[in-house]
Amino acid sequence: MQRSIDRRACLALALTAALSAALPLQAGAQNAFPTKPITLIVPFPAGGSTDRHLRIVAQDASKYLGQPVIVENRPGAGGTLGPATMAKTAKPDGYTISLYTLAMLRMPYMQKSSWDPINDFTFILGLSGYTFGFTVRADSPYKTFNEYIEAARKAPGTIDYGSTGVGSSPHLLIEEVAINAKVKLNHVPFKGNADMQQALLGGHVMAQSDATGWDQFVDAGKMRLLVTFGEKRTTRWPDVPTAQELGYKVVSTSPYGLAGPKGMDPAVVKTLHDAFKRALFDPASMEVMKQLNQEPAYRNSEDYKAWAQATFVKEKTLIEYLGLMAKN
Repeated sequence: MQRSIDRRACLALALTAALSAALPLQAGAQNAFPTKPITLIVPFPAGGSTDRHLRIVAQDASKYLGQPVIVENRPGAGGTLGPATMAKTAKPDGYTISLYTLAMLRMPYMQKSSWDPINDFTFILGLSGYTFGFTVRADSPYKTFNEYIEAARKAPGTIDYGSTGVGSSPHLLIEEVAINAKVKLNHVPFKGNADMQQALLGGHVMAQSDATGWDQFVDAGKMRLLVTFGEKRTTRWPDVPTAQELGYKVVSTSPYGLAGPKGMDPAVVKTLHDAFKRALFDPASMEVMKQLNQEPAYRNSEDYKAWAQATFVKEKTLIEYLGLMAKN
């Protein structure tokens, strides 16, 4: 009888040991991330400057994650439709993330929104910022930005320009110029810069305010760059003045990065952060940023959230100044 009990005890101990040894492997398998493709939402049409950069970054991040990162374009609402929809519908499992732009921190002041720009998101990392410029067709009668502004002064409300949507940085910086110059411009919003560029080239709009999606057209002699909005002149177009040089106190770079839905596992956030940080500084990404006259504007997850919180407070002042606050 004793031998039978001892044998059963030994078998039980052996089974317990085997199960204990298997548990870490099973837990590791369950916690592995990623195990399937990741969707990266870009809230602008394909072919624009942001899309160009994000596709390269996604391609390089795929190598480090061991799974494809698939770019999905969801344009609309000045770049807020894609991330706002993600925040409300996507699971916080890391398999759906989105580009997060400065427009996300402005739109809630300008119209009633069903999402919170801070609390409905998990911030992953900051990536870069834009070089904004104002362009016309090469055959436009406006040779300088001041000539364009003077035309608006003589014919209020008839001189138009396009941007990537109401509340976008390209829109607000020109409205800020217009207020300072005491002129009235006619704003024409587009879903993204690809369709806006075609409208400009087709003569359907007089000018455009945008990030450097226009670079290829300027270099090809199809568009004329009148002004840029950085702290200093660009190295690529050194003959083009900044808005500050022309007397307009307007500077904008509009940082952007990646975010996911609220409630993401910190370990998943770190995996995404580490892969996309490596991809940001890969040669292919650096080359595209050079072409777009951009620089890395890397922020880790904590710093990116802190930047968003501080910027959300600051943006209220700008929206009030421009008279764009939503009416209750």
